[in-house]
Amino acid sequence: MTFTIHRASAPVFVRGLTVLSTLLDKAAAFAEGRKIDPTLLVNARLFIDMRPLSSQIQIASDAAKGAVARLSATEVPSFPDTETTLDELKARIAKTIDYVKGVDPAAFDGAETREITLKVGPQELKMSGADFLFSFALPNFYFHVTTAYDILRHNGVEIGKRDFLGGI
Repeated sequence: MTFTIHRASAPVFVRGLTVLSTLLDKAAAFAEGRKIDPTLLVNARLFIDMRPLSSQIQIASDAAKGAVARLSATEVPSFPDTETTLDELKARIAKTIDYVKGVDPAAFDGAETREITLKVGPQELKMSGADFLFSFALPNFYFHVTTAYDILRHNGVEIGKRDFLGGI
């Protein structure tokens, strides 16, 4: 199989989002088993100045769909950040997966050299698609997936490395 930007991005995002969905299933089971209000997990943070679990999921979703859209030279879909329950977060993940899977792999042709422009605060960053994917998009995505995992683990949800890695 040939290495392509599509292969290095879309399936990787789908895998990470699927892991997040599975982690949320385990969080729901944990809350039910312990008779804990699941919104405590949705709003949980690692530290007071960090974003809660809900934001970590929303940002991971935004990172995946934004990267796929930029790399395929298509419009970035907008999802409002209104999720307040584990089920709503799972629905957002499913919607993101559907979007990522729905982008034609041929749209990624030439993405490695396509210029990507990102607005980061007052700055505009310009880079090739390959640099964008490997230096920004994937690290950013995995930062938020990892932080979501860490929030759940920190709050007692019984998950481990195998849960983070997903099916191999």
